Amino acid sequence: MTALAATSTPSQDLPSLIERAASMLSGAKTAAEVLEAREVAGLAYDVAKRAARLQRAKSAHDDLVAAAHRAQAHALEIEARAKRRLADEYDAAQARGEVAGHGGGRNFKVANGNVETTTADLGLRRDQIHEARQLRDAEAVDPGIVRRTLDERLEHGEEPSRAALRKMVVDAAMRGMRPQRRASRRNPLYVAPTPEQAAWRHVTGVFRAFAEWASDENLALARKGMREAGDTPFHDLDARAIAQGSAAFTTIKEWFDAR
Repeated sequence: MTALAATSTPSQDLPSLIERAASMLSGAKTAAEVLEAREVAGLAYDVAKRAARLQRAKSAHDDLVAAAHRAQAHALEIEARAKRRLADEYDAAQARGEVAGHGGGRNFKVANGNVETTTADLGLRRDQIHEARQLRDAEAVDPGIVRRTLDERLEHGEEPSRAALRKMVVDAAMRGMRPQRRASRRNPLYVAPTPEQAAWRHVTGVFRAFAEWASDENLALARKGMREAGDTPFHDLDARAIAQGSAAFTTIKEWFDAR
């Protein structure tokens, strides 16, 4: 029985369902486990979406609708991360010759090395692989674009939806926001960054963006928002993410101090 099959939607607490999806993705070691995490995140998204619609139908207080929308955003972010992982897993399988170059036909290995599963058995379609690659490429070129897209929707009181993310990907593609995987034909001197260089650029990009945002005024607003969010269902998830990010920032600062 899969993790998704074991989930009972009516009795499942939504924050717990989202946390479960995040935990599954964090611990996923195989493509099959990433797929299960994606399915649980997708289920959480659907539950939150229905909750938001129900609250609107009841003319509920805006805070209740906003809480449901925040749950949608959390679930959608996890689902997007899972899709990006799947794109990497699938491309790596192609490079190893386990998946045919046209996207089907051959085998995609999962946890048990003696068992091979076709892409159809794993529930992957070519359009899903294409979407996963687009999400990955947009995020690689502009780190945090998925989260920013969702946050912008929330700030404007709009529903964070899969359609909004798809539009973001299309807009990114139209702006040429795709990572170069080989030397540019227009610039023969171009050298693609190594994985180490790309990782460091990601770190410095995140730090610069946060440093530019973190004015006294913005931090004061954030502190007030933190206090207001203390009673929301997802405050614990936010606190955990901040703690994890803080620990990572401290580690990087120690690298500099040790130079």
